[in-house]
Amino acid sequence: MDGLIVRLAELSLDPNHKSYQQCEFELLFFLFFRSWDKLWINPQLRSLQLRKSPVGAMPGATRSMDQDDFGSPAEWGDQQPEDGVLGEEDAQVQQECLRKFSTPDYIMEPSVFNTLMRYFQAGGSPEEVIRLLSDNYTAVAQTINLLAQWLIQTGVEPVQVQETVENHLKNLVMQHFDPRKADSIFTNEGATPAWLEQMIAHPTWRDLVYRLMEVHPDCLMLKFTVKLISDAGYQGEITGVVAACQQLEVFSRVLGSSLATILDGGEAHLAENLPQFSKMVCHGEHTYLLAQVLMAVLAQEGQRGGAVRRVAQEVQRFAQESGHDASRIPLALGRAASYPRLCQALGAMLSKGALNPADITVLYNLFVTSKDPPPVELIRVPAFLDLFMQSLFKPGARINPDHKHKYIHLLAYAASVVEIWKKNKRLSVNQDELTATAKAIETVHSLCCAENTGASELLAELGTLYRCIRFPVVAVGVLTWVDWTVSKPTFFEQHTHPTLVPLALLDEVSTYHPLLHPHVLQLLIKLLETKYPELDAMKQLEVKKTLLDRMVHLLSRGHVLPVVAYIRRCLEKLDTDLSLIRYFVTEVLDMIIPPYTSDFVRLFLPILENDSIASTLKRAGEHDPVMEFIAHCQSNFMLLD
Repeated sequence: MDGLIVRLAELSLDPNHKSYQQCEFELLFFLFFRSWDKLWINPQLRSLQLRKSPVGAMPGATRSMDQDDFGSPAEWGDQQPEDGVLGEEDAQVQQECLRKFSTPDYIMEPSVFNTLMRYFQAGGSPEEVIRLLSDNYTAVAQTINLLAQWLIQTGVEPVQVQETVENHLKNLVMQHFDPRKADSIFTNEGATPAWLEQMIAHPTWRDLVYRLMEVHPDCLMLKFTVKLISDAGYQGEITGVVAACQQLEVFSRVLGSSLATILDGGEAHLAENLPQFSKMVCHGEHTYLLAQVLMAVLAQEGQRGGAVRRVAQEVQRFAQESGHDASRIPLALGRAASYPRLCQALGAMLSKGALNPADITVLYNLFVTSKDPPPVELIRVPAFLDLFMQSLFKPGARINPDHKHKYIHLLAYAASVVEIWKKNKRLSVNQDELTATAKAIETVHSLCCAENTGASELLAELGTLYRCIRFPVVAVGVLTWVDWTVSKPTFFEQHTHPTLVPLALLDEVSTYHPLLHPHVLQLLIKLLETKYPELDAMKQLEVKKTLLDRMVHLLSRGHVLPVVAYIRRCLEKLDTDLSLIRYFVTEVLDMIIPPYTSDFVRLFLPILENDSIASTLKRAGEHDPVMEFIAHCQSNFMLLD
């Protein structure tokens, strides 16, 4: 049925079968001109009086139209030249209007009344207008409406019919949209068309405007329409980069709406909302600067200043990963402008993406040895801290031994010092944990990054590593070290010990640092999806079961839904050995008990109901965890197909 609508919507009716339509439109225009003095504004045409149609004329009857139906030339006032000769300008206007009247379905165009006005003012013949408009009337829109009614009468849902027609029409508009013709709408009408205001009231057509704006960013009509949409209160829908960034007023509204959405969504929805927001902000230098200035002001006010600062830092990271050096803008917006030496040293390292002893020495003297150090927040820049992780915890990284303690103490200072500020005045500086943090960083760095340290030495110092991991900055460093170590192609081939120290350290990070759970899961997913061609099939299964054990432990520490959602995706994509999924399900069933949340049931129950999984897990006897879980869900939750 959809194909029938689409096909007939694109075809014109056969011109050999238009007698009924022609007569219908002759009558329509006859009645139209009959009441011309009520419809037209131009005083020159108010005196027009058309004669009545013959008594008994039926819409379907075919008849010729002569001058008697429209009155004599004298009845048109000054619209006909007295000498019977048209001026050159009037002739050109008539020819232009006649060309428009000759186009298919011109009677359906919004500009038809303006064209009629010009044509009659230039002395055009009403009979010719009616003939051209009726001959070229193909009734595409009316045919679509008729077919839609037929489909509804045959039992098709009206919503489905409407969506079919609208989607096809949107595709046609996307293919044939001409920005020059669209811009001419405002030139011809001189005001906002009424149909445009009606159009933006519907989500379907607003979405079409957004899509067109991405393809035709310079179209004035689309820019104006986006502003109308924003003025109408729909700025939350404007997520496209081009549509949002073309006008300052629109961008400001979209920026505020998007930022509020991110803050209200919290950490759980940050990964979903942040990428599009960052892409919009990083569209250009002006949008990036405006957004960073706004977030810098908001970060200094209210209780959500920390969350706003986090968003600003994530946007800066996105800009850096996109190849833009925007590191100096946050420094200029904060208190760093009062410390020119700090700005120079920190900005140089951020721009180059690497630490160097000279600039580290400058910062060390400012923060560690100075009696009045700058605000610690100035070095709590995520990109700067990432450089420390690569220098101190990346295997094989080289640091000048004479300056290593400066690296360690500066990182410890950024991670542990607590300051209390009030009205831009520092009230106190707490450095109680500075020494212990620096000692833990130095210990883990010496154990993990020493060239002569092997698996046996690390296993002997496992207790020491566990104690040091309690410090959050050390946990991040260990996670960095594990990533670089385990990601080596030959790691699992060379290490056959049943207890791998790097994976054991991952469990310890998961236990004590919930904020690092997403990073741990991301690393485990990367390792699980990595191919190990140098290992045989059995060894590969053992390695992946070991990684699944780490996921189960991560689930037990509270990171439940993301872990189960990943396993669910693996089952749906059919790109994972089913024995691994069955192994995961068995381990989870052995450790969970009711009550369960509805979100957990929604993700986990379909895995158990899959025949490839459940058929081999069901046990004969009284205790069957699969059937017990399914029965519990059926009795306590409303399950929908």
